[in-house]
This record gives sequence, structure tokens and C-alpha cells, in this order.
Amino acid sequence: ANNGLAITPQMGWNTWNKYGCNVDEQLILDAAKAIASSGLKDLGYNYVIIDDCWQKNERESSKTLLADPTKFPRGIKPLVDDIHNLGLKAGIYSSAGTLTCGGHIASLGYEDIDAKTWAKWGIDYLKYDNCYNQGQSGTPKLSYDRYKAMGNALNKTGRPMLYSLCNWGEDGPWNFASTISNSWRISGDVYDNFNRPDPACPCTTYDCVLAGFRCSVMNIINKAVAVSQKARSGGWNDLDMLEVGNGGMNQEEYRVHYTIWAALKSPLILGNDVTNITNTTKEIIMNKEVIAVNQDSSFSPANRIWVKGDQQLFSGNLANNTQVVILLNAGDSAAKMTATWDDIWVYNLPNVDSSRSIEVRDLWKQKSLGNFSNHITLDVPAHGVRLLKFMDSATSS
Repeated sequence: ANNGLAITPQMGWNTWNKYGCNVDEQLILDAAKAIASSGLKDLGYNYVIIDDCWQKNERESSKTLLADPTKFPRGIKPLVDDIHNLGLKAGIYSSAGTLTCGGHIASLGYEDIDAKTWAKWGIDYLKYDNCYNQGQSGTPKLSYDRYKAMGNALNKTGRPMLYSLCNWGEDGPWNFASTISNSWRISGDVYDNFNRPDPACPCTTYDCVLAGFRCSVMNIINKAVAVSQKARSGGWNDLDMLEVGNGGMNQEEYRVHYTIWAALKSPLILGNDVTNITNTTKEIIMNKEVIAVNQDSSFSPANRIWVKGDQQLFSGNLANNTQVVILLNAGDSAAKMTATWDDIWVYNLPNVDSSRSIEVRDLWKQKSLGNFSNHITLDVPAHGVRLLKFMDSATSS
């Protein structure tokens, strides 16, 4: 894990959420060009990640992986070179099993060969999935050994490659993956929906035997809060890729999605069509002040302080003695929400000066709300959020 990468959570774009298996060289190159020219690269979205279904379904005689010649007629390395020439970094996908989740050739038992291949191609990032794992899961040690084999192989190549472990939260990766990878998925696959229960995503708690998929944003949030303290610089809880811009949620719901991902220090990996971004999507994914929360040099994920029905309060340290505060209303009606200084700095009690007047900035509105003492009460939309930055601390420590 100590490879000098993911000092702050990684940012980029991945093919899967929008395109699934319908990928080819031109689609990825067009996306890379759009990221470079639209300002996304300048905001930190620098990884272009080719997800599943890039592979030819057989290895060559030397056991080396091959790209699908129809989708990638030049192979992967020339495409990677093109991505690098745009000032971006290139990612690839495989699985710690015999097949990928899309049914293509994967890397279990071929870790050294595949890592050397990716290094030769100039790959900068590996997303490593969990399908067809031959029963090598069920205990943390089984999963650890399987994923560590690829981590060792990547390191042996001598090429720094960010290692993104994707085992869906099985076997509690937050307890073992931080020593072998740069990020680890904590739940089943995200679904472009705010809060709909789905039998394919059966678990609502953080430690789940069947992680499943089609997990709503609120389902993942309610799992992630229990393990936020496991993240650190160089190793992050991954709440899965972003759905912002894909059409399944409204603007307020997408703000919730992006806000909590940013504040809990999840990697921010876009999953939309970046060649055709609407202004409403840009308003979310290109907000510099919200991105700054994710990339803050304190490296501290926010903590959920309380839950009151459909309402939740989050608070977390930022650099320069500032604080991020989130008022989340998951209910179907707008609500007034109040957070006291004792709420916000609960872990610093009794060193909280409730009379301290503090300037509060709304990061989505990108403006100061004025100065407040003792508490703050704000209107929060249905399925909405207020993301606040307290410009000073109320604590004496």
C-alpha cells in the first residue's frame, strides 16, 4: 500500500456505469479527450479507467492477456500512450478469479504475468474485482491472500500502479486491505437510485455476507458510516463509482450522492458520458469547493454524529482549523434541521465554546451564510443536503 499513490482519494472516470461491456478504443479516447479539454482534468479527474470486457477470451501461447481485436484493433498500449499524451493516466480492470464479472479471462493464478503485461503497457491503475473467485473467500485471511498476491505482483514490476480492490465489502476489507491496496470497496454495486430497497442488495448493515448489487445511494451511505475511521492517506473506503449525470436521480439526490462520497473520502470516479455533460451535472462534479473537501490535506473522513428519523448530521475536521458539516434530509418532505456546536464538536467535549461566533459557508451555493453562535438551523430540501464549511473551530484544543 505504501506506493506513494492515493495520498488523497483518487479521481477519474470509469466506463462501467454508463457503458457496461459496450466499450471500444474510440469511446475511451473520446472520453479522455473530453476530460482533458473540459476542465475535468484540471480539477483532478486524471484516471481514465477501462473496465470489464476489453479482453480477448483466450491468452496467447505465453499466457499473456490480449485485448479484444475488434474493440481495440491497436491493442491497449497505443491507447494508453494516447491517454498519457493528454496528460492523463490509464487504468485497467481484472478480477481475482478465473473470470471477470462479465465472463472474460481474469487473473487468479496469473498475477505476475498480468502485472508485468500491464506495466509494459504503461498502466497506472488496476481495478481488481471479485467474481469467480473459486471459493477463496469467506474469511478475511482467504480474501487477504488472494488480493495480496496481485498487490505483490504489481509492486514487483517496479511501476507504480494504484491498486483499487473491489471485493464488495466481503470479509471486511477495511480491516485487511489497507496494508495491501490503495482503496477497497465497502458494499455491493451502486445503483442510480436514491433510496429504493432492492432484493438484489439484501443487506442494510455494514458487514454483509451477500453484498449483492443495485444498492441505492442511501443504502451505501448507511453502510459506509460505520467504517469511515478505517480510511487513511494512501488507503480509502470506496463507496463505488459515481452515478451523477446518468438520469436515475434528481439534482438534489445527486448532490447528496456527491456530498457524502466527497466528505467520507471515497474515490471520486465519474461514471457518466463525459463527452456530453449537461450544465446541471457540471454544477455538481465541477464544484471546486466540494472537491476540496474530498482532497483536503487533513485526510479525515467526516463522521455521522446522529440519526433522527430521516435526518442525519455529519461533521469532520478539515485543514486550517476548519470543519465540514452536513445536514442530510432523506425524507420525502423539506425540513428544518438544527445542529448545535455540541453536536458538531461532540468528540471535543467539554472543550467547546458554544458562544463562539463562527462564519459558515454553504459550499453548494458557494457563498457565506453569515456568522452563527451555539447552533445553526437551516431549511433542507426533500432528499437533499446542506454542505457547510465552518471557517473556524469552536474548540479550545
